[in-house]
Amino acid sequence: MDEHAMRTAIERKRDGGTLEARTWHEIVAAYSTGAIDDAQMAALAMAVHFRELDIDEIVALTEAMLESGERLLFPRVPFVVDKHSSGGVGDIVSLVAVPIVAACGVPVAKLSGRALGHTGGTIDKLEAIPGFRIALETHEFIAQVERVGCAIAAASDALAPADKRLYRLRDRTGSVPSVGLIVASILSKKLAGGAHGFVFDVKCGSAAFMHDESEALLLARRLVEVAARFDRPAHAIVSAMSEPLGRCIGSGIETIEARDFLRGTREDPRVKALVLAISAKMLALGGLDGGERLAAAALADGRAYERFIAMVEAQGATRAAVESLAIAPRAHEIRAARAGTVARIDAVALGNAARRLTQHALTAGIELAVSIGERVEREQPIARIYGDGVGAHEIQHAVEIVDAPSAAPPLVLATL
Repeated sequence: MDEHAMRTAIERKRDGGTLEARTWHEIVAAYSTGAIDDAQMAALAMAVHFRELDIDEIVALTEAMLESGERLLFPRVPFVVDKHSSGGVGDIVSLVAVPIVAACGVPVAKLSGRALGHTGGTIDKLEAIPGFRIALETHEFIAQVERVGCAIAAASDALAPADKRLYRLRDRTGSVPSVGLIVASILSKKLAGGAHGFVFDVKCGSAAFMHDESEALLLARRLVEVAARFDRPAHAIVSAMSEPLGRCIGSGIETIEARDFLRGTREDPRVKALVLAISAKMLALGGLDGGERLAAAALADGRAYERFIAMVEAQGATRAAVESLAIAPRAHEIRAARAGTVARIDAVALGNAARRLTQHALTAGIELAVSIGERVEREQPIARIYGDGVGAHEIQHAVEIVDAPSAAPPLVLATL
């Protein structure tokens, strides 16, 4: 595709038209080789942002970006599942659900990313475990899924490289929030990862990428629909992200929370509810009914924790490294400035504060002692800061306390 043909495509999309599958393949190929420059690709992305893509266009763009790189295969495993979260704060679901599902007999191959903005990244969390290898060669990743039943590793640059280049451009030019582009970006990487089925956790709320529930529901529907076009069964859950999911915020401290949750020394009803819901959907894809019951049993009897340890050991770390992982010293207790009901918890502010803390120590972070809807008294502890670099006023400002009663929002907003 030359400059003139690209301009024609931009104008067509700008005016609300659609582009044929062949055109999308030509655009991705030309952009990957440099035949199309950033200026024209940015113009097309912005036109898409305002005019959106129909489902055939999303499929074509997904396929074109998928074909720009390598694709993993699991020839000796009948069915492999993967899960994807659109990003949240205090979200330890992947660290808990992956070993649960594997312990129930359904293999999981998860390629994950790093933190984006205020949200946490699964890879950053696992790096808090001394010796844990996040970068696996393709043959190592496949062999581990076959042998251990699960692996979580950093996505290789060889998978959907066209998406990586386009995402960087979208991020620089303000065209990230387009449902069609988001779906193509997620699925090109997920399909390249080789899994046979997917569960998508689409976050919705003030700390999520999607603030509007109708937009989040549209994204969830499109992910399931486009996956089906590639013969990949999928489920989606739209979950609330108006406050941190768990109590801990920060890469290493979330890993500690996940460890303790898996071995039964920490309880959190919100985390447990979402973990069991997502695990059940993953198990259903693998052909197992009664998924919540199976997942709860694997969690309760220690099989999930032992599978987590097996994964950790396969990726270069040790049981001792996991079990000796400790929260950073220098805890500062934050107390409520007034009595009332917790009406709002600014997860974006807390996520950003936790990132600053973890720059000094991997297991630094913030641990909340309250959640939305709880009644608190003046001087009651509402959080602890582990590490230095964040002031008490930041946390107090992030936790809004009001006189009137305030109900906690529902956690699961929709299931597809």
